[in-house]
Amino acid sequence: MYPFLRFIKETLKYRNAPKLGLLETHVSHHRCWPWDLDPWIELNNGRTLTLYDLGRIPMAMRTGLTHVLRRNGWGITVAGNSTRYRQRVRAFERFELRSRCVGWDDKFIYVEQSMWKGNTCANHILIRSAFTSAKGIIPPVQVVQDLGAETVSPALPAWVQAWVAADSERPWPPARD
Repeated sequence: MYPFLRFIKETLKYRNAPKLGLLETHVSHHRCWPWDLDPWIELNNGRTLTLYDLGRIPMAMRTGLTHVLRRNGWGITVAGNSTRYRQRVRAFERFELRSRCVGWDDKFIYVEQSMWKGNTCANHILIRSAFTSAKGIIPPVQVVQDLGAETVSPALPAWVQAWVAADSERPWPPARD
């Protein structure tokens, strides 16, 4: 089940937080609860993806993105991701979640997020999202312009560019063997 109560807590907690620039980092703190666990008593990999919402959505609020989306009747959807898991997050452990936009191209905006236990990165994700309307995908530059931010994206890091290039080679739809 989606963590609605945690989602509400995060939105209330950050509703009056200082504004962030589009490329600045949102930092939040969380705990791994029993309902987040898999049979090995650690944070479930699917739940990890859900918990990343608890960083992206307040980040979008603080940058003004949610206001722009609501005002225009637009939405945002995850269009791809790449995740690395390197350290277990066990029951009741606290972790820091860091979320930041790294840039955009003609179709997508790219957000980097990571979970930290002290100075150790437990996992890291790159999320590719698309802005949507009833007419289809909206170019990110249009949304960024509406935010009043610089419309030229910073150069995407080399590792992001490599992932974008590799993912463009992946067949779609996949074979149904």
